[in-house]
Amino acid sequence: MTGKIGFIGLGQMGSRMAARLVCGGDGLAVFDVDQTAVDRLTAMGATAHASPKTIGDTCSVVLCSLPRPEIVERVLLGDGGVAEGCAVKIVVDLSTTGSVVCERIASALAAKGITLVDAPVSGGVGAAETGSLTLMIAGRPDARSQVDAVLRRLATHLFVIGDDPGLGQKMKLINNMLCAANAVTTFEALVAGVKGGLDADTMLNVINVSSGRSFISTDKVPQCVLPRTFPPRFATELLLKDMKLGVNEALANDAPLWMMISALEFISTAIAETGHLADYATLIQYFERRAGVEVSSTDNGNRDD
Repeated sequence: MTGKIGFIGLGQMGSRMAARLVCGGDGLAVFDVDQTAVDRLTAMGATAHASPKTIGDTCSVVLCSLPRPEIVERVLLGDGGVAEGCAVKIVVDLSTTGSVVCERIASALAAKGITLVDAPVSGGVGAAETGSLTLMIAGRPDARSQVDAVLRRLATHLFVIGDDPGLGQKMKLINNMLCAANAVTTFEALVAGVKGGLDADTMLNVINVSSGRSFISTDKVPQCVLPRTFPPRFATELLLKDMKLGVNEALANDAPLWMMISALEFISTAIAETGHLADYATLIQYFERRAGVEVSSTDNGNRDD
């Protein structure tokens, strides 16, 4: 791949992915509405730009990592958007937009001679920092090959889902629906166990070598819940957004859903109490408050009101 690379969206995930590209020696142009985030990247060697269009004017490949489908659409296709640039040839969307919006964006970009590579990510901020993300990639083979080296700087697990943009989004939504459902059921079960007199650390030790284990039990709970830190890694409102997108797409395809709808309904209710911007690990507090216990490491102690 030749030509300068652009990166738009320097949030929790985007900032860490962009940092890997800068530190790897790539000439990286960046844009974000958060000037502090931009400043952190320019201190590493990135070049700040004033708008998405100026990124598109100077970069043949533009990556974006943005929180919501409407923001992705506006940044890429709106007034002053990337598609108005004269240099951009490939856009790599690392966001979670859902297949409907992704297909619409791909069509609009194609009309301007720009190819979309649909490449949503999974793995969280830790994997973004270490370059060990999972990528679910869909797009034309020639475009995929041109950005392969860049994407391998971000991820160790690269799955080609297909040639048509939107397929990567469908895979990502399936993954995130499962993650959300696992979170809700794991949180509920752990609270029930502590309420019944079980030690939280012991429960995790057993679960994580048994059939009940998942990313939530192996990573999320030990890192975020047991120490009672709840670091801001993935906002509950974003998980809820992904759940809504996934459930809506599945229902539109006449796929039967029971558990996913139940998880969606729970998150929609609990978020008002735990907070939209708080990490989704805080959802466990909804169960804890009603049970009068805390799921914490033995060193932290458990309470029983």
